[in-house]
Amino acid sequence: MAKSLKNNTPTSFKNNFKALKYIPRFFSLIWNTNKSMFLANLISRLAKSIIPVLMLWVGKMIIDEVILQVSLENPNLKEIWILLGIEFALAMSSNLLSRAISLTDALLGDLYANKSSVELIDKSAQMELSQLEDPEFYDKLERARRQTTNRVGLMSNVLSQLQDMITVASLITGLIVFEPFLVVLLIIAIIPSFINEIKFSRTSYSLARSWTSERRELDYLRFIGASDVTAKEIKLFGLSDFITQRFSKLAHEYYLVNKLLAIKRTVWGALFNVIGDMAYYSAYVLIIIRVVAGIISVGELTFLAGSFRQLRNQLQSIFSRFSKITESAMYLQDYFDFMDLKTSETGKQDFIPIPKEIKKGFTFENVHFSYNGTQEEVFSNISFELKKGEKLALVGENGAGKTTLIKLLVRLYEPTKGNIYLDGINIKKFRKSEYQKRFGAIFQDYVKYYLSAKENIAIGNIKELENKNKIVVAAENSLADKVIDNLKDRYEQNLGKRFKNGVELSGGQWQKIALARAYMSDSDVIILDEPTSALDARAEYEAFQRFIGLTQGKTSVIISHRFSTVRMADRILVLNKGEILELGTHEELLNHNGLYAELFELQAEGYQ
Repeated sequence: MAKSLKNNTPTSFKNNFKALKYIPRFFSLIWNTNKSMFLANLISRLAKSIIPVLMLWVGKMIIDEVILQVSLENPNLKEIWILLGIEFALAMSSNLLSRAISLTDALLGDLYANKSSVELIDKSAQMELSQLEDPEFYDKLERARRQTTNRVGLMSNVLSQLQDMITVASLITGLIVFEPFLVVLLIIAIIPSFINEIKFSRTSYSLARSWTSERRELDYLRFIGASDVTAKEIKLFGLSDFITQRFSKLAHEYYLVNKLLAIKRTVWGALFNVIGDMAYYSAYVLIIIRVVAGIISVGELTFLAGSFRQLRNQLQSIFSRFSKITESAMYLQDYFDFMDLKTSETGKQDFIPIPKEIKKGFTFENVHFSYNGTQEEVFSNISFELKKGEKLALVGENGAGKTTLIKLLVRLYEPTKGNIYLDGINIKKFRKSEYQKRFGAIFQDYVKYYLSAKENIAIGNIKELENKNKIVVAAENSLADKVIDNLKDRYEQNLGKRFKNGVELSGGQWQKIALARAYMSDSDVIILDEPTSALDARAEYEAFQRFIGLTQGKTSVIISHRFSTVRMADRILVLNKGEILELGTHEELLNHNGLYAELFELQAEGYQ
């Protein structure tokens, strides 16, 4: 059901102003992005801010001088030409300064977008996998991600605000000298529209925030509706109409809510603008009466009329821009709120160095685990040992928790209760980033990176990206070398069809490339989660024979549904409904005649 505008509680005036506290932090990031360019932008704006009042004053002097010379029998136009030259120089300077401001705005905006995007990627890498899998957390991430681009508008608005305030101060000084009452009329002309802008900027932000999840769904529907990843199933199952109808329905609901807000904003804006126009022309009448009465000169008339008109426009810009700044600051708050999120290791300084060499192995002690927001446990009271140099296979039916157990081992998840030890030391005492370097892994949902073949393999140990020999050896060990030999540009060939000159691979070919990543690693522990599911029987057998030989002395964990692979392990751990059902060698488990033996016999029958 669509959310109406009434259901979107607007933020308060207090929150509007509270959000402004993020502006200094925002500008400190821009300052650190490029100090000299920021200073150039600021100086250009300061210089431009005093030009309007100077041009009005020079214009007043020109008109008064023209009227004076017209009244003389022998006019002297020298001063008029000088004043015109000054006004021309001011106009040219204003134009050049505007271009300098636009240039530095654009460049600073691009630099900040790059810098903030890098910071967001780094911050996301620090987050727990369980957080990234939480929809509410993902909404926060999405709101923050949207704030890494187009922030040049906020920067430009804040600096323009300062620039216009200097201009306004100089113009108001002129009004006070000649006609102080005009300032009162000016306030009457501006304040109503300012209140209107603030009100609707709050409502607009509330709407955008409350629809974060739906906008993510719209982005997702755009992706699956026009992607090479989903194209086969979209065509085969005739899903195009389903996706377009779902997208159209949700997009139209969002449009209707936005439409209602836009209409209200326009109607109220037009009403308050009428009040402003009435105040403006009242001021005009006052100025004309003063001129007719001979109280002020015609030149002063042009100065006052021009000043009032420009003041009105600039104050409207200031107030309107202020509402945009507060609205943008609330969006900016989303970015900083995400960047300030605590991680599991935030503030911890008491980590101990991880052992240079694994001596005993890993121990799971009464480990329990459940996903965020759920009461049901994936694991209950799991206890076992993974010995140094041992090859342990995990077996169980789908959903038994095999992959989750691995993620606990490598600290992608943390146990809900219980502990995991490395050589008798709780792994939480190690810095997570250092601990995870001890593992090399390929998961069943490995990523197909649309990069070169060389980069796809080097991802397993990215610091060795330029080590061609190591990459070639890893490819040979995983049988990926035969795949690469058939590529036009071999290791430099882009994989996948997303980008120009890319080549798509079969499922088995992609899996060999991914398997090579595990061999790139110099890690003590190698984890293979269904690493050969897309390979044929011969390729699988050869791949595992190589794996067994190449990982001598290394600790390994293997998940596979193929028992021809599993039986190569030193020990086999059988999981069932979140508990350890059996643990032993292939022969021991067959003799035990339990679930392992049952599954083994079922698979063996399929080959008879």
